[in-house]
Amino acid sequence: MKTRREFLRASAFAAGCAIRFPSHAFAAGEQGGMIYGVQLYMVRRQAVKDLAGILKAIHGIGFTQIELYPIAYEHPAVELKRIVADSGLGVVSGHFDYVGFETKVDYGRQLGLKYMVCPMLPKEQWNSTEGFRKAAGDFNRWGAAVREAGMEFLFHNHCYEFKPQAGGVTGWQTLMEHTDPKLVKMEFDLYWLTQAGKDPSAMLAQYADRARVIHLKDRIAGAPTGYEMGPSAEHFTELGKGSISWPKLIAQARRQGIQYAFLDQDETAGPVIASMDESFSYLQTLRI
Repeated sequence: MKTRREFLRASAFAAGCAIRFPSHAFAAGEQGGMIYGVQLYMVRRQAVKDLAGILKAIHGIGFTQIELYPIAYEHPAVELKRIVADSGLGVVSGHFDYVGFETKVDYGRQLGLKYMVCPMLPKEQWNSTEGFRKAAGDFNRWGAAVREAGMEFLFHNHCYEFKPQAGGVTGWQTLMEHTDPKLVKMEFDLYWLTQAGKDPSAMLAQYADRARVIHLKDRIAGAPTGYEMGPSAEHFTELGKGSISWPKLIAQARRQGIQYAFLDQDETAGPVIASMDESFSYLQTLRI
């Protein structure tokens, strides 16, 4: 038998997500705990067809935030803000492509963002120290421009940054050594840290001065680690079904002052709405 909450949620989907849940459904955001949202990359296939509809579905599940992705930027800032507001969601962060990043700073300001995030380096820069040195210089410059516009610049990690380059130095080390920690902060994807063989708890602690936002997706137990991107690195599963210790990590993130966590499961075995719903239900059991 369905619980009352499950019944209401199913009814919301059936009605085009017109029902808005009462404030107690969002206890994490309302009571000073972690505020949970969804990175739009997770719903990129649906959003390109019906952005307003998928945002309402995200709200109907119970998330209170989204993190924008470039598929949404075909809309002028004023229009995009209205679409998001009409869905009942908030937006504090957005991903912006490396190429052309600095041309989007004013757009981010118009959206009222708190964080502008570079999600990935161009692939041709992944395999050389020079490529990461170039990125570090760009990040410092963009970080200054973003701060001048009243926001913070963040970089979102994957696993390729931890591959040793010539001389044994990793791209990650190059980025950290050559960027100004006052200008370049981090959005730590805890899955990709784990995939790279890193301890996400240790990384959060080591870079506490840079850590601002976290990304969430679980990882199938026993899957091999590595630095390469692509199918060999894709061991995704819903939160609570894998090997990552979410209660410990989310509690640590909150202690460190991190407020926002975005679900970002790149691929799902079943329908993406059902996957998001499953992960959100797990997050609600944590009460963090």
